[in-house]
Amino acid sequence: MRHIAVIDIGKTNAKLALVAADGLREVAVVTRPNAVLQGPPYPHFDLEGHWQFFLQHLARFHALHGVDAISVTTHGASAVLLDGAGDLAVPMLDYEHAGPDTLTAEYDAIRPEFTATGSARLPMGLNLGAQLYWLLQTQPGLADRVAHVLTYPGYWGWRLTGQMACDVCSLGCHTDLWEPQEARFSSLVDRLGLTGKVAPPRRPAEVLGRLRPEVAAATGLPPETPVTVGIHDSNASLYPYVLGRAAPFSVVSTGTWVVAMAMGAQPPALDPARDVLVNVNALGAPVPSARFMGGREFDLIRAGSTATPTEADRAAVINGQILLLPAVEPGSGPFQGRAARWTATPPTEGARLVALSHYLALMTNACLDLIGALGPVIVEGPFARNPDYLAMLAHLRPDGVEVAGSATGTSAGAALLAIGAGAAPVTTAVSLPDTGPGLSALAVRWHDLL
Repeated sequence: MRHIAVIDIGKTNAKLALVAADGLREVAVVTRPNAVLQGPPYPHFDLEGHWQFFLQHLARFHALHGVDAISVTTHGASAVLLDGAGDLAVPMLDYEHAGPDTLTAEYDAIRPEFTATGSARLPMGLNLGAQLYWLLQTQPGLADRVAHVLTYPGYWGWRLTGQMACDVCSLGCHTDLWEPQEARFSSLVDRLGLTGKVAPPRRPAEVLGRLRPEVAAATGLPPETPVTVGIHDSNASLYPYVLGRAAPFSVVSTGTWVVAMAMGAQPPALDPARDVLVNVNALGAPVPSARFMGGREFDLIRAGSTATPTEADRAAVINGQILLLPAVEPGSGPFQGRAARWTATPPTEGARLVALSHYLALMTNACLDLIGALGPVIVEGPFARNPDYLAMLAHLRPDGVEVAGSATGTSAGAALLAIGAGAAPVTTAVSLPDTGPGLSALAVRWHDLL
């Protein structure tokens, strides 16, 4: 096997990456915005637009390089509902739509306890169960029309192969539908009237099937091309290390969401009010996790700035004790419900970006502490290229911080599903910058102000 095509859909962008089996390098990448269509009947995703984009570029990738297998990774909190003919029963709801909040009391009366599901109660549609309940209650005839419920990676697998499955990682991603410790559906599936309709759970690395004839014809790929079951994106970042590295360690997957996942942790009693959860890794095992919307927060505070911080900016932040306090996105994360504020106004755009990066590192550290993380911390994704984020995090983690060799871990981890084995990715240790007590003093003050 030489090249694996990876359908990689984050909340912000949809991407097709061609990953070389040798070294898990991205040979080619194309992206399109994961735009939300505003309706009717409610905000939803452009599944058909994505599908045509993937078919077009699968054909191009195969013509230029050859495609030997296909894997899928997507954001969580999402499912696709199909009718008996295999068509959409309803459009795929955007999980940031507030509709489910209108039925909060009714849903809370039927959802299982956190102790069973490891799934904290979250706003909007961040609990997949809340999405399904709202859809079933508000969309006329849906309860009779829906025949199949697929987690999001499984939907693309079905479009490619005609076979149906739900990957256990997406089921374990704060859905309320899964019991991680028991590896089974929760009581909510029956309470929603969906028993027998949710596609069967399977592990991500299993082969879901081979290409439908019409997909093979449209792309030029061989009909026998295998397609894996697929995986939730944060767990795709974790997967290479699960296969090739001894615990304890943690992986911080960064993007729109920052998700901290701890292997070999010694977690305290998990507090669902702090946006902690029990994830399910690609081997089906429970993993204590915590998260916040760090990429979204970065974009909101950065506000389009292209400034490059200087040493003078860093000194201004340290000397001025400039801090950003949580929460920029108050609907999720370890400090929900708080209003963000600055302790002082940053004097320059560069200083604002430095202080923002420190804030994101302090939030990451709070997540790691909540799940009892031990050992080194491996940072995957865009924040692995942010020196101020890494510097603060390195000051906070006594067992060190490492940076993944690839720019993003999701595509490499998903490609590894098709390969089936591999050594842990090469990482680079982050060196502590020579700032004296400055960063440590900032961190102490941040915690004191909280």
